[in-house]
Amino acid sequence: MKFEKEIEDIKNEILSELNLSSSKKEIEDIRIKYLGRKGIITQRLKDIKNLDPKVRPRHGKVLNILKSTIEEELERKGQEVPKESREEERFFDYTMPGDRRWLGHLHPLTTTMDEIVDVFVRMGFTVKYGPDVETEFYNFEALNMPKDHPSRDIQDTFYLENNLLLRTQTSPVQIRVMESRKPPVRIISPGRCYRVDNFDSSHSPVFHQIEGLYVDKNVTLSNLIGTLNTFAKAIFGESTRTKLTPHYFPFTEPSAEVHVSCPFCKEKGCTTCKHTGWIEIMGCGMVHPEVFRKVGYDPDKYTGFAFGMGIERVCMPRYGIHDMRLFFENDQRFIHQF
Repeated sequence: MKFEKEIEDIKNEILSELNLSSSKKEIEDIRIKYLGRKGIITQRLKDIKNLDPKVRPRHGKVLNILKSTIEEELERKGQEVPKESREEERFFDYTMPGDRRWLGHLHPLTTTMDEIVDVFVRMGFTVKYGPDVETEFYNFEALNMPKDHPSRDIQDTFYLENNLLLRTQTSPVQIRVMESRKPPVRIISPGRCYRVDNFDSSHSPVFHQIEGLYVDKNVTLSNLIGTLNTFAKAIFGESTRTKLTPHYFPFTEPSAEVHVSCPFCKEKGCTTCKHTGWIEIMGCGMVHPEVFRKVGYDPDKYTGFAFGMGIERVCMPRYGIHDMRLFFENDQRFIHQF
């Protein structure tokens, strides 16, 4: 009889709470408290299996009767809630503006890199990737920059343990590819690079590059110029002109810097091109014979050209961006413009 008395007390307690409830939410809270997954009555029903087999039928019958009674009372009380209260809870103003959900955007650097890769793939280049952490051999020595040579000063980088470092360019990918195959080789190698540099409007210690390499018999400087002209027109527009000015790179000879006519002022001079009418976007040249020797190529049999560009330096004039730091600050107001 003690069990029946306990169940009767629970029933009276539930009915009392229902009588005091005045909203759908309060009724739902009562249902969860007693009949929810972890409710009082639900737990009692689960505990029946632990009782003496002699009392299980009686306890189960009493609890199921209580459960049915409470479900009926919950339904009845729900119907008795004042009409105004029920309508207020169900009311939804369809004329109110919804919460705007922002869609994701590709970063302008990602978009620019994808477009550049697409241009060179259509010209027959294949895409190759390499590790961000490199050895001194692949990053310097194989590229005609021996130990203690002054040419390393122009590419100061972050050194790690065991002669490892963060790559200063994606050129080590070219070395790895040439070591693994014989000519012809026609590849591009996009990726992230690192150099010890100030973080300002035109420099960053972390930046992105795409470098290209073409090696075969009878590859000439004219092939390089034609490739770069095709690239410039595809990225900056058909009216874009290119010019090469002599420069120095330890891994190419002859070497040059590539400039494109300013897409904003049409060579008349503006702040973007520093009133010169031209914007420098990359370096290039014919592969140095010493680089070929490092990978086992015969420089008397094969020639080739290489080029490398910073994605940021291509992206900035395309979109009229004057501060490189905007690429790395992740300001949504900036990203959503693209």
